[in-house]
Amino acid sequence: MTAVLAVLSSCTDLNVVEKDSLVVKSAGGFKSVDVAQSLQAVYNDLGNQFSDQANIYALGEHTTAEMIPPTRGVDWGDNGVWRTLDQHTWDATHSWNLNAWNNLNSQVFKCTQILASSPTPAQAAQAKFLRAWNMFYVMDYWGQVPFREATEGVNDNPKVKSRSEAFDFILKDLTEALPALTEANPASSDNPTATKAAANYLLAKLYLNKAVFKSAKAEGPYTFDKADMDNVVKAVDAITAAGFKLNPDYFSNFTKTAANEIILTGAQGSPQNRWYMTLHYDQNPSGWNGFATLADFYDKFETSDVRKGVAAKRDGKEFSGIGRGFLIGQQYNDKGAAIVDSRTQKPLQFTRDVTLAGTPTDKGIRVIKYHPADANKYIIARYGDAYLMKAEALLRSGNAAAALAQVNDLRKLRGASALTSLTEDAMFDEIGRETYWEGGKRTVEVRFGKFLTGTGVDNKSAHTVLFPIPSDATVSNPNLKQNPGY
Repeated sequence: MTAVLAVLSSCTDLNVVEKDSLVVKSAGGFKSVDVAQSLQAVYNDLGNQFSDQANIYALGEHTTAEMIPPTRGVDWGDNGVWRTLDQHTWDATHSWNLNAWNNLNSQVFKCTQILASSPTPAQAAQAKFLRAWNMFYVMDYWGQVPFREATEGVNDNPKVKSRSEAFDFILKDLTEALPALTEANPASSDNPTATKAAANYLLAKLYLNKAVFKSAKAEGPYTFDKADMDNVVKAVDAITAAGFKLNPDYFSNFTKTAANEIILTGAQGSPQNRWYMTLHYDQNPSGWNGFATLADFYDKFETSDVRKGVAAKRDGKEFSGIGRGFLIGQQYNDKGAAIVDSRTQKPLQFTRDVTLAGTPTDKGIRVIKYHPADANKYIIARYGDAYLMKAEALLRSGNAAAALAQVNDLRKLRGASALTSLTEDAMFDEIGRETYWEGGKRTVEVRFGKFLTGTGVDNKSAHTVLFPIPSDATVSNPNLKQNPGY
C-alpha cells in the first residue's frame, strides 16, 4: 500500500514518474515519449479507471439519490469511505477523492506529453480528445485544474486553471481535434478509440453544463443560454447523422450484440465490477453483496417500462438465475430453485427497504445492466444519453413541444406511456430512467439543482457541489487553493 501511495502522490503534483519506460528524459528535462505506446496507455487507463466501482465512478454515483452503499455487518465498512459519499460528509482526506484526482490529472499530463512529442495529426487529435475528456471531470468535480506544460520541470509548481478557463481550454482541444478524428462505426458494440461521434458527445455535454461551469457561484443559480443549447442540439445531431440511433432492445446495449448506441468503450477494463458490486454472495456469480438502489428511485418506473427489468430465464444455463434491471423479491439459482441466504438461512428476498448502516444481507433492490452471461466492453459514452441531452437542450431553449416529442419517442421505444407535458422535473426523471448507474448522475443532479436534496444527504451545505481539493495536492502545489467550505 505504501508503494501505491507513493506513485499516486507523484501524480498529484503532475511530476513525471521516473520509472515510466515510455518517457525519454535528459538532464535538461522532458524530451519526448513514444507516441503510439503512450496513446494506447491513456486509452487503457480510460477503460480501467472508469469501470472501477470506486474513485471516479464512486464520486459520480454514490453521492446521488439512485445508489446507496449499505454497510452489512462488517462488510463495506471500509472506514466509512462509502457512507461519507452517500451522506455528503467527505473531507479533503477522502481516499476516493484523492485517487480520482490523481488518476484524472495524470492522464491530462500524459496527453500533454504526447502532444509535445511530434505526433501525427491523427494522433494529436486523439490526444486532445483524451485530454479534454479527463480534464472535463477535473473541472466538473473540483472546479479548478492544475496544468503543467510538458517542458516544465518537476520543480515547477503546476499553474491552476479556473473552472471557466478550463472550460475554454477543453472547448479549444475538442474543436481542434474534431476535424482529424475518424468516423465511429455505429453498428459495432466496441468503439474503443476517439472518433468524431465521441468528440461531439463531449461537446454536447460541455455546452449542456456550460451554465454550471461558468457560474459565479458553483452552487448556482445557473442561467442556460439558448446559443449553448443550440450547440448541444448541433453536436447530438452530428452523432445522429453519423448513423447512431436508439436501440429498441434496451438491455442489449450492454451486451456483445450491442449496436447503434455505443459511441465509446474502454480499450481495457471489464464491466464485471458492476455485477460483483451488487449481487449477493449466494447468487451465481457470487457477488460482493454491496450496493443497491432506493425504492424512491425504483418507483419512478412504470411497470411496462422495459428499463425497469427483465426477469431471469432460470433455464439451467450458467448465470440464467440473474435478471436484468432491478432485482427485487425472491432470488433464484440457474435451475429455478429459490436461493436460501447462507448467512441467515432464510429465503433470499431483496427488499425495498434499505439503510446505510447496520443493514441485513438481503436489504435493498439490486441493479444489473451488464449481465455476466453476455457483457462486452465497459461503455464510456452511449447514444441514449446524448439523445436526452438534446431533449433537455430543446426544453431549456424554450422548445418544449420538440423536447416532449423527443422524450415520448424514447418512452414509446422503452414501453413507457407518453407524457402529456414536459417539466424540468420530468426531464430529470427521464434521464435517470435511461442512464441509471452509468456513472454520470452527480453531474445531472448538480445541473438540475437536486444534488443537495437527495435521500440520505446529511450535509446539505451548498459548497458540496464541488469536492475538496485533496490535502496531498494542496500541500504539494501552493498554487492550488482549497475550495470554499472545506
